[in-house]
Amino acid sequence: MARFGAAKKHFGQNFLQDETVITAILSAFSARKGERVLEIGPGLGALTQHLLTSGAVVDVVEIDNDLIVHLQRRYPQLKQIHHQDALTFSLMDLNLSQQKVRIIGNLPYNISTPLLFHLLIQKDHISDMLFMLQQEVVDRLAAQPGCKAYGRLSVMMQLQCKVQALFSVPPQAFKPQPKVMSKIVYLVPYEKPLYAINSMVVLEDILRDAFNQRRKTIHNSLKQYFNSEQLIALGLDPKMRAEQISVEQWVKLANTVSSL
Repeated sequence: MARFGAAKKHFGQNFLQDETVITAILSAFSARKGERVLEIGPGLGALTQHLLTSGAVVDVVEIDNDLIVHLQRRYPQLKQIHHQDALTFSLMDLNLSQQKVRIIGNLPYNISTPLLFHLLIQKDHISDMLFMLQQEVVDRLAAQPGCKAYGRLSVMMQLQCKVQALFSVPPQAFKPQPKVMSKIVYLVPYEKPLYAINSMVVLEDILRDAFNQRRKTIHNSLKQYFNSEQLIALGLDPKMRAEQISVEQWVKLANTVSSL
């Protein structure tokens, strides 16, 4: 049996321990009295106590049985501890009524991207989100056209959220230390997508086709959807590559496909 407090690799656990980093995260999030806050993956509670002290009404989602016991004993004032995988957790279980929830967490790197998409599906119930992620993932979230990091994740997130990369966190802030740098990102979902989109499914399809062949020109990677004349009519150079196309242009491409 694992020693209590020891990180479990299969859960991707790295416990935040640096007080300076903890203070910076809490300052960026700035929880207030009466707000509904959901903490994903509280671990040993590095952020939890401070969130409770703010007067916020705090729920947590945690998958680890041992940590559930620890949290129950240490923080009886938690509104509820949801013993569940965050990838399957529904915000409807919070009984929010008309109130929206603020979400914070040090997300396991092995599930961060699918978890972000899982939350986006429920964004109507979310006020804002502040996460610690692998630095590479945050760079992709915030990347602009023309950057190597710009890709499917950039387009899908920036269409639906205001994305603000904040500050980096070194491996030394955790126990055990991860092998990569971490970064804090702040996300505010838009009430409506930044640009009117007919079909998210169509957008995901063409993004997948284009970025899976990102070395090819869009004339080649999107040839099942458009010929050169059609691309030119949409204001695009057929010799462009996927990472050169803006979010707005991707939406225009997707809307054209969905209207055919």
